[in-house]
Amino acid sequence: MEKNLTTPVTEFVLLGLTPNPKLQRFLFVIFFIIYVNTWLGNFTIITTVITDRQLHTPMYFLLANLAFLDVSESSVNAPKLLSGLLTQSKTISFNECILQMFFFHLIGGAMVFLLVVMAADRYVAIYKPLRYMTIMNRGVCVVLVLNAWLGGLVHSAVQLGLLLQLPFCGPNVLDNFYCDIPQVIKLACTDTHLVEWQMVFNAGVLLIIIFIILLISYTVILVKIRTHVMEGKRKALSTCGTQITVVCLQFIPSIFIYARPFRQFRLDKVISVIYTVITPMLNLMIYTLRNAEMKKAIRRLMRRMLFSGRERET
Repeated sequence: MEKNLTTPVTEFVLLGLTPNPKLQRFLFVIFFIIYVNTWLGNFTIITTVITDRQLHTPMYFLLANLAFLDVSESSVNAPKLLSGLLTQSKTISFNECILQMFFFHLIGGAMVFLLVVMAADRYVAIYKPLRYMTIMNRGVCVVLVLNAWLGGLVHSAVQLGLLLQLPFCGPNVLDNFYCDIPQVIKLACTDTHLVEWQMVFNAGVLLIIIFIILLISYTVILVKIRTHVMEGKRKALSTCGTQITVVCLQFIPSIFIYARPFRQFRLDKVISVIYTVITPMLNLMIYTLRNAEMKKAIRRLMRRMLFSGRERET
């Protein structure tokens, strides 16, 4: 299963989650249900925000973009996970592996920066309520979202640029269900110590700094809500609580994986499953279950679809 130490690697072998066939079939059913729910739920949010005029506000515009990122992030790795559980095909070409890592870090980076934008949106809504719609107008929101994607692109390009300068001519077995930099870099047939620390700084340290800034920002916002906001206090607290939960779900697993030297731990696969497959579904559940306005809008959408279907039948 390993390449000759002088032959350039053309493909990698993914060991997956488990070698047990019965457990593989069980996990396939579980993760397939999660993946389908992620698609259906997030596209329901996107469709609802687009079609419901009452949700044409900066907060829901950003939420729809977060839902799109959740679907995209899940789609980068989940299909390979499902195919590996269902079939015996465990290989991935070198180029496909590079593309998978590129899009995974592009989307993950964009999501991190979008969460910063969402925190800034809540800050303006609480501290500048009278000027909120002027400051966070549609043009500003679009520019902020594009900058989030640009930040993700720069992050991903730097990570892949550091990785691609390394030679891969030896082992080609990845003890994971998808390609990611911490595992791939260990297969390089050269000393990777300096490059690993550069990547830890580019990803892990940056994640820690942004996470701390977000926690401080939401603490300031919550203090303002509790001490000064009278009207809509409960709704504001619920919205901020929801965003804090999503931030923690996104950052804590990512920090565990990327903010340390690249060494294999037993929990790595479990953590990887959480933030690549499960978190995109949890995000939509948190936003829909804790947001009364979103639940009402989804019910309105369902009623419109039901009544339009009946009208076509008649």
